[in-house]
Amino acid sequence: MSPPNPASETAVGSPVPANPDTVADRPRAGRAQRLAAAARYAAPAMLGYAAVRLIGLVLLWWWADGWGLGVLDRLNSRADADWLTALAQGGYDQQIPLGPDGAPAPSNLAFFPLYPGLMRLVAEVSPLSLPVAGLLVSWVAGLLAAWGIFRVGDHLYGRRAGILLAVLWGVLPHAVVQSMAYTETLFTALAAWSLYALLTRHWLTAAALCVLAGLTRSTALALIAAIGIGAAHAAWQRRDGWRPYAAAVIAPLGWLAYIGWVGQRLGRVDGWFEVQRYWSSSFDGGRYTLRHAREVLVDDNASIVLYVVTFVLAASVALLFAAHRQPLPVLVYSLALVVITLGGAGYYHSKARFLLPAFTLLLPLAVGLARARTRTLVVVLVAATLASAWFGAYLSLVWHRSP
Repeated sequence: MSPPNPASETAVGSPVPANPDTVADRPRAGRAQRLAAAARYAAPAMLGYAAVRLIGLVLLWWWADGWGLGVLDRLNSRADADWLTALAQGGYDQQIPLGPDGAPAPSNLAFFPLYPGLMRLVAEVSPLSLPVAGLLVSWVAGLLAAWGIFRVGDHLYGRRAGILLAVLWGVLPHAVVQSMAYTETLFTALAAWSLYALLTRHWLTAAALCVLAGLTRSTALALIAAIGIGAAHAAWQRRDGWRPYAAAVIAPLGWLAYIGWVGQRLGRVDGWFEVQRYWSSSFDGGRYTLRHAREVLVDDNASIVLYVVTFVLAASVALLFAAHRQPLPVLVYSLALVVITLGGAGYYHSKARFLLPAFTLLLPLAVGLARARTRTLVVVLVAATLASAWFGAYLSLVWHRSP
């Protein structure tokens, strides 16, 4: 189902430099040389991503400064960021806490351990505070995510499409979250590199990265499904020997380990799912999402944030249909993330953020823009960058709920 990987020209017919995969095959090339070659090859994507995110942060700083607000406070002290910082500092709850009325209250057991663990590690080995350490983790993860996203796009459709895929991910409406102390950026980095390893049939690497993703967010189920179905397809075709079987077994271990640990801590097998219930989060197959989408569309006074969320959800479904010819693991990953997000009950205002890791949905747009004229491309990217920057500042400074 996968289109051929262009070695000497992109999917739109323009020449590209030698793919680092070819350089990596040279016997005399050392590991450092291969890494340097790969970094040079991906540099336009990473620099493009960094540029659009920097524009967003500059606009946020300018707006916040005019209101007498600190930018760092808006990036590392909103909703989940507060919870993750407190978790990195004090550790997990021993049990589900009780509110002032004696009823069960939200618990930090809902958050997976890798991101707060990295926050704490960075803070312990550097002079940074925990909140700033969280931002550093997210910013580094953002660059690694852009690199991995580029590799996926380049592998499937050529270098130009890969560059545009990384930049488009950086100008999504909720892209400001990629620069905040949230878990989506780290998860996207792990998912992108895991998918790339899967597409290039490095089964054990894909599974190992999936284990880490499973320690980052519950939506690792989408990546687990992609590896599992990809492994089943490879086994059906009798390719790659025992490695697909091993990958299918290893991939869910991180997710299962944390779910099992929470269950053991609370003394019940469904402990993590019980915790989710007190966060008003569950899966209802999409009834909640459809009801709230209808309410937003008929409400003349709804916030622009809710209109944007509704548009993003509708666009995700449309892009999913446009991506039907993509490789099976990529399609499964996209489909699973859309189903998890639209099928979940609760937090309608955050559903566009939940879709940030679904960068694969942007592949049809990246391919289309790769074929566009330079003038058209510049106009689209400039407009998208400015719109994303303004909306990100609005989310951070005006919108008082979680992004």
